Amino acid sequence: MDLTGDPRAPSRPVPGPRSAPGGPGFVLTTRSGGVSGSVTVTDLSPFRHRTTTAAFLCATSGPRSHVFRGPLLYEVLSALAPLVPDVPRRTRAHCAVWLRGGDGHGAVVSWAEIDPEFAAAPFLLATAVDGTPLGEQGPQLVSPGDRCGARYISAITRVDVVVDGAGP
Repeated sequence: MDLTGDPRAPSRPVPGPRSAPGGPGFVLTTRSGGVSGSVTVTDLSPFRHRTTTAAFLCATSGPRSHVFRGPLLYEVLSALAPLVPDVPRRTRAHCAVWLRGGDGHGAVVSWAEIDPEFAAAPFLLATAVDGTPLGEQGPQLVSPGDRCGARYISAITRVDVVVDGAGP
């Protein structure tokens, strides 16, 4: 799995989600009284984007391989929901990120999976697939390394960052 990006691009935008005037995106919430707002593909553009080729097995269409481009999920959430990186490691070990797609499909990612102090898995919020921008559909969760495509969430509509260990 090769992740490349433009080193000149900033690693984070100005913190804080903003409401977008229309357009697809997702609602970002934290469960411990934190940030709440709307995030679109355009809001993700200031983040450093990486490119990865990911192959996975889709239950309905068999083996798939695509080139995805977008920022790391960890970097986006650290900037827009900065509460989690500031809590002790033991607390972060039981934090979770719940994601829901436009088709109702969802997945959970452990904070420890994406946190550089733990597994540092390079989950992306893809803004383009195979060179095609996802502005019309909204961002897609990309789970490089997963053999199954179940955690590739298309057209993300909601992201809940759960700090207290209780699901949304």
